[in-house]
Amino acid sequence: MRAGPGRAWRAPPARQECGCFKQSRTEPAGAYEGLASAAARRCGDAVVLAAAARAGATPLRRTGRTAQALALLQEAHDRLTSASRPTAAELDAAGMVELTVAYTAAQAHEAALARHFEDATDQTTRRLAHRPYDDAHRHLLAAAQCTLYRIGIHRHLGDVDTALAHAARLDLRALPTGDRRARAVTDTARPLLDAGDSAGAFDQLRRSRPPRQARRVVPRCAH
Repeated sequence: MRAGPGRAWRAPPARQECGCFKQSRTEPAGAYEGLASAAARRCGDAVVLAAAARAGATPLRRTGRTAQALALLQEAHDRLTSASRPTAAELDAAGMVELTVAYTAAQAHEAALARHFEDATDQTTRRLAHRPYDDAHRHLLAAAQCTLYRIGIHRHLGDVDTALAHAARLDLRALPTGDRRARAVTDTARPLLDAGDSAGAFDQLRRSRPPRQARRVVPRCAH
């Protein structure tokens, strides 16, 4: 991974994360991350390692271990981009890792890093557009998926207007699963609440009715 032209990107030093570590209900999931990543490394498949890294990054960042999450994602990205001509599956996985890095960095208020990998995703998406689908692998790195991530990225960077602009052009029907659509609903409600439009946020939640996600949005946005 690179943080800019001619400059190697590195995760923040591990000691910086120690002071912000907090126990939470996601702690057991964070413990399993190490096992999943080790198994993915043993299988030797970069796409599998990327999936493990993205899954593991969520509990790590939720428990204050952002540096560890970024280092895990860096390893996966390096593996995916080491080939001179990556496969469509590797490009797809690399783009999803780039989105996850951008989102993770935005949560940690690392604006330059978040924007760099948001831009990197655009480049990867353009490269992937020239690769056909195959029966074994449908691309995750679609326009709707990128837009969904950008809502959260820009909200965490404090740019609520840009987050809402991305939300306005997101077509929920283009998202592949109900889980993704529920995520879009809550990710849109949060910047609406940040902008003081609580009526709009709750109206969207009522119309879309994602029960588990809807219960999560209020406490996260209340602070």
